[in-house]
Amino acid sequence: MNRSGLAIGLVVLVSVSFVLGRLSSMSHGTHQVTEMDEHAGHGAAAAAADEFWSCSMHPQIKLSGPGKCPICGMDLIPVKTGDRAADGEKHPRRLAMSQAAVAIAEIETAPVKRMLVTRAVRMVGKVDYDETRLRNIAAWVPGRIDRLFVDYTGVQVKKGDHLVSLYSPELVTVQEELLQAKRATAELKGSGLSVLRESTRATIDSAREKLRLLGLTQQQVRGIEQRGSATDHLTIYAPASGTVVHKSAVEGLYVDTGTPIYKIADLSKVWVQLDAYESDMSWIRFGQDVEFTTEAYPGEPFHGRIAFIDPILNPKTRTVKIRVNVDNPDGRLKPEMFVRAVVRAGVAQGGRVMDPTLEGKWIGPMHPEVVRDEAGSCPICGMALVKAEDLGYAPADEQHAPIVVPYESLLITGERAVVYVRVPGEDRPTFEGRVVVLGPRAGEHYVIRSGLEVGEQVVVKGSFKIDSSLQIQARPSMMSADGAPAAAGGHQHAGH
Repeated sequence: MNRSGLAIGLVVLVSVSFVLGRLSSMSHGTHQVTEMDEHAGHGAAAAAADEFWSCSMHPQIKLSGPGKCPICGMDLIPVKTGDRAADGEKHPRRLAMSQAAVAIAEIETAPVKRMLVTRAVRMVGKVDYDETRLRNIAAWVPGRIDRLFVDYTGVQVKKGDHLVSLYSPELVTVQEELLQAKRATAELKGSGLSVLRESTRATIDSAREKLRLLGLTQQQVRGIEQRGSATDHLTIYAPASGTVVHKSAVEGLYVDTGTPIYKIADLSKVWVQLDAYESDMSWIRFGQDVEFTTEAYPGEPFHGRIAFIDPILNPKTRTVKIRVNVDNPDGRLKPEMFVRAVVRAGVAQGGRVMDPTLEGKWIGPMHPEVVRDEAGSCPICGMALVKAEDLGYAPADEQHAPIVVPYESLLITGERAVVYVRVPGEDRPTFEGRVVVLGPRAGEHYVIRSGLEVGEQVVVKGSFKIDSSLQIQARPSMMSADGAPAAAGGHQHAGH
C-alpha cells in the first residue's frame, strides 16, 4: 500500500470513531432524561391510581375521568382501588360509591313490598259443542223412512217440530193391544166384576207405556185412542230445540232400532277447548274467569268460566286441555272458531291463586257458573257446593300478598338471580349483592320466595353498572357463585 492510501484509511477510521462516540453519548443522555421524567410523574400516577374510570365491557380501559369507552362507547364506571383494599376483604359483595358516582351512574332504588299482582296466562283453542246439549235422533222401531221433513244440515228446529215419517208394521201390534183393552173396558163398564175391570185398566196402562217406549208422544197415543184404529206410520218429533249438525239417513232407507238419523246441537251454550302449557298449570283453577277473543269479532271480548281441567297431559304438545263453559244466547260463537284466551290469576303466597269475585263463595263442583254466598246444593246437578278456598283460592287481602320487586332490579344469569340492595347506616352509598330465590313473573314484578325482606331498598336502575364495577375488581358478582371471586378480564375483542 502506498502512502496516500494509508492516509485515507486513517482519516476514515478517525471519523467513524468520532461518530460512534457522539451517538453513544446522546443515547446515554436521553436515557437519563427519561428516568428523570418518570421519577417526576410517579407521584401523580400513584395518586391517580386510587380512583380511575373503566369500562364494564373492557376493563383494560383506565382513564382519569368520566367519559365514553373508546372501544364500545359505553359510559365509564368509577373504580376506587382504596375501597377494594379496605372493604373488599370484609364484604366482598359490597361496593361503596361517592354521591357524585351514584349520580353519574344514574342509580335508582325502590322498596321491597308486599303487593297484590296478577299473572296473565295466555292460551289458544277453539269453540266446540256442549256435549251435554247434543241430541241423537234415532229410530226406536224397525221400519222404512218415508219422509225426511228436515233434509239438510244447519236447519234450526224447535222442540216438538216433526222430523221423520217412519213406516213400521211392528207398531200395529201394540196399538191393537191398546184398542182391544179400551174396548174391553167399555164392555165391562156396567159389570160388577171389579177384578176384570182392574185387569183391563192395567192392560191399557201397559200398552200406553209400550207405545211411549217406541217413541210415540202422549198426544199421538191419545190420537190413536180417539181415532179407534191403528196406523203403521210413526212421526218422530224433535226432543229439544237446536241446530241439525248431522244427517245420517235418506228417504227410503230401512232402519233398525237405534239407527241414527239426525244429530241436534243446542248452541245457546258452547264449550271453548283451550291448550294450557305445562308451566302455566299452577295458575289455573276450576271456576276461574276466562276472557277470549275470536277472529270473527276482533276486539270484542267474551267471557266464560273454567269447568274442567284434563287430568292427562298431552305428551306430544306438553299441554293440558282446559274446558270453558260459555253462554251463547245469540249464537254468534260457532263450533271450530279459533280463539285467543287469557286468564288473569292473582298471585298469592305459597303458589295459591287470588280471585276477589270468589272470596268467601261456594261453587258448583260440576257447574262453575253456579256461585252462591252460602253452602247448599247445585240447582243443576244436585251436588253439594264447594268452598272456593278448597279449590286452591286464597283470600284477596294484603296478608296473603306475596313479596315482590320490579323486574328491572334483577340480574338473571340462568343459574342464579342477583339483586343489589342498599346497605343502611353507611357514610357513603353502599350496595350489596344478594342472591334471591325467584317465584313467577307477574307483569312488571317478580315474586321473591326468599332472600329479601319487606322495606329493603333494591336497585332498579344501574344495577348492571354496580355489578360491572365488582367484576372489574375481581370480586363476587352475578357471574360468580357465592363467595367465588369473578375473573377479571371482561369481554375481549380481538386486536385490542
